Amino acid sequence: MTERVLGTVAELWRFPVKSMQGERIADGVLGPQSLDGDRRYAVRGDDERLLTAKRVGALLEATARTEADGTVTIALPDGTEWAADDPGVHAALSAWLDRPVRLVAADDGATRAFEMSLDADRPDQELFEWACPDGTFLDLAAAHLVTDASLAAGRALHPDGDWDVRRFRPTALIDTGADAAAHEHGGDFVEDAWVGRTLTLGGAELSVLMPTVRCPMPSRAQPGLRRDTGVAAALRDHHENNLGVYAAVTSAGPVAVGDPVGLS
Repeated sequence: MTERVLGTVAELWRFPVKSMQGERIADGVLGPQSLDGDRRYAVRGDDERLLTAKRVGALLEATARTEADGTVTIALPDGTEWAADDPGVHAALSAWLDRPVRLVAADDGATRAFEMSLDADRPDQELFEWACPDGTFLDLAAAHLVTDASLAAGRALHPDGDWDVRRFRPTALIDTGADAAAHEHGGDFVEDAWVGRTLTLGGAELSVLMPTVRCPMPSRAQPGLRRDTGVAAALRDHHENNLGVYAAVTSAGPVAVGDPVGLS
């Protein structure tokens, strides 16, 4: 089957702790549980549910990074830093969030459910429970892809908003090249046409499953970005509350910034 090149990998993102700020990386291995090192940890409350920024927006104020030796360091808003395997990290997170919590690993075998709403204006209303896939802290699929063209299409719908890719927390941002200019004027969200198709990102092969339904997180304030419910309203009113696509990784492989993205 002939493969058509759609663009290139512009950015790769890894989030070592669920709902905290992540890290841009130059390359990694993309496998069935996302990029290596992605969402290795999450914060769990005393009710055994995970805490996410879908409801606890403060989590976006902390940053997690992966060190050269593979360990994870968490930087809290007050400037203190904690290794994820430091026994004191649980008390530090509890004091910061003003509730008893623990930092847990995705492979600990315990419950991996959290509460969420799809209402950005009232993120604590109409809650339902969602469970992460077994053995992971992913919301749904191994890869979440967003294009520059779709960010431009969203910007055309809500010009006063800041459509920074950090709001949407993708695995990869894809540069569609000249095609992006056409979407500044409200063109299609190009990823929608990929659903049901096979993609290649560098050496990895993916099966595109569905559009990404947006939760309240893109509207949350985070470092450098103000709270903006207009982003959610634009997607809700004009694009069925979707932006980007979820994909399963059917063949693991290395991916790097600048790699071609192909569609077959």
